[in-house]
Amino acid sequence: MKYLITFLISMVPFIELRGAIPYAQAVGIPTLTAYVICIIGNMLPVPVIFFFARRVLEWGKDKKFIGKFFTYCIEKGKKGGEKLQKKAGHGLFWALTLFVGIPLPGTGAWTGTLAASFLDMDFKKSVLAVMLGVLLAGIIMALAGAGVLGALGQIF
Repeated sequence: MKYLITFLISMVPFIELRGAIPYAQAVGIPTLTAYVICIIGNMLPVPVIFFFARRVLEWGKDKKFIGKFFTYCIEKGKKGGEKLQKKAGHGLFWALTLFVGIPLPGTGAWTGTLAASFLDMDFKKSVLAVMLGVLLAGIIMALAGAGVLGALGQIF
């Protein structure tokens, strides 16, 4: 059951593997196993987000109960995309990779994929950039959860 919960947590927007890996470590799932489960769970929604999220958000932005949240998501995706485009110029692929890979709130696979769709990036390049970012974020979170980053902070 704890494996399934880890998998499902890694699919949740804004939490993703940034929350799933520490959860997995806390419940005793081996780090490498947790890493693989979380990568798969975090990447599974990416194609759906890329192809359908923008359409669904545009459709729902003026609906009574969901409009505010959908508008928030659209604005988040557009702002994320514009920031990436401004900072990256021609290095958009690597900017997207780093955007997804730095484990800060709101910079995960969901937001990165939504931003890529708003920027009309190529699907294959977007998925590859997001995948590399998710792999990087997973490594950072696994190291942080294992205490490696804290130990390095004490040394330096």
